[in-house]
Amino acid sequence: MSSLVSGATNFRDVGGLPAGAGRSRPGVLYRSGNLVHVDDDGLRAMDDLGLRRIIDLRDDAEVHYAPSRIDGLDLEVQRVPLFLGSVESFFERDVSLGELYAELVEGSAARIVEAVRGIIDTQPVLIHCTVGKDRTGVTVAIALAAAGVDRDAVIDDYARTEGLLPAERNRQVLAGIRALHPENRHAEELATRSPAPVMRGLLERLDTEYGSPAGFLLSHGLTDAELDRLRAALIE
Repeated sequence: MSSLVSGATNFRDVGGLPAGAGRSRPGVLYRSGNLVHVDDDGLRAMDDLGLRRIIDLRDDAEVHYAPSRIDGLDLEVQRVPLFLGSVESFFERDVSLGELYAELVEGSAARIVEAVRGIIDTQPVLIHCTVGKDRTGVTVAIALAAAGVDRDAVIDDYARTEGLLPAERNRQVLAGIRALHPENRHAEELATRSPAPVMRGLLERLDTEYGSPAGFLLSHGLTDAELDRLRAALIE
């Protein structure tokens, strides 16, 4: 499947996913990788989507290195940097993808809530990071699960990313990581994979520790009223 927005990797709508007797509402929540290579057709496509907010989960260095191309679009950008450490540090420490996600929900819980509040406050909304796989994948999965999207559908949406990353991009990124960290055991998984069992494990961790993904958000400051608004915004 080609990207919804020309020049943007992994740009897609998370509408149409089963949610009990309903489904996730199309045209409300989008996800993608960075927007540095968006071309004129892509800009027109984003304009046509009527986006009102972009939630950028990248840190200052990533934003400086790959500034979003959103010239002329009438929208607001909400910056919510999610990683506490640098991306480089994960490769240096050779953490697994599951360990990375555990660190993300433990160390950046308040910021995940901040991003979810961004979804609640303004739609249509795009959430993105650099690749649209990990920070975006975790945030979107928690939001969808908390809103009531069926667990398997949340996991399947996360897992789709792997098939949408360009092979040439994967080759270049892996070569760069291996040049710096030749002994790294988790490089390929961290850089190119979105395995369903890893997301299933994360959501089950939230079940165990907080009762549910919604419980995780409520435990870190989201209110019941905000959770109701999230469900109303995302589910039809």
